[in-house]
Amino acid sequence: MVIIGILARKCMIFSEIVTDLQEQLKKDLAQIRFLLKKNPGMGYARIVEIGKEVGKKYDIKLIVNFPKEGRIEEFEMYGKRDLSLIIDYDLKRFPIDREIIKQKAKEMLGDIQTEDAYMYENKEGVRVFTNNWKIDILPHSVHIWTEFNEKVTAFCNWLLENAYPMKKR
Repeated sequence: MVIIGILARKCMIFSEIVTDLQEQLKKDLAQIRFLLKKNPGMGYARIVEIGKEVGKKYDIKLIVNFPKEGRIEEFEMYGKRDLSLIIDYDLKRFPIDREIIKQKAKEMLGDIQTEDAYMYENKEGVRVFTNNWKIDILPHSVHIWTEFNEKVTAFCNWLLENAYPMKKR
């Protein structure tokens, strides 16, 4: 019984990370909004700092991205889209075959496209995408450029469980 609980928890590491991030950003939202009004650079720096603090708990670098103008003012979406998780800069190869990642992406995300990406200097990567969003999956990091709906979250949970040596400190 205990083993099942541990396995279920381990499989939900992405969910745990983003929930933790969302809670911390929400807790500091008044300060963030004040800083953004006063000095947008300082506001963004606080968001980055919160991401780093949460990432340390999981032994990763967690970056909150704002790839399009105006998104930093969409406070209710903080930690719910556009994140980068840097796992280990030294990794160049996945511990599983890229084809497994592509197949699982199609199985879990439905109508998407996949392709090999960043294939140079003995490195490898996978891009999962539609016309509206993408997920860049590299052996050392994953960059999610979309909102975390149920399917994206489930796929990222699977990905962190199977393609990355993730653990909470």
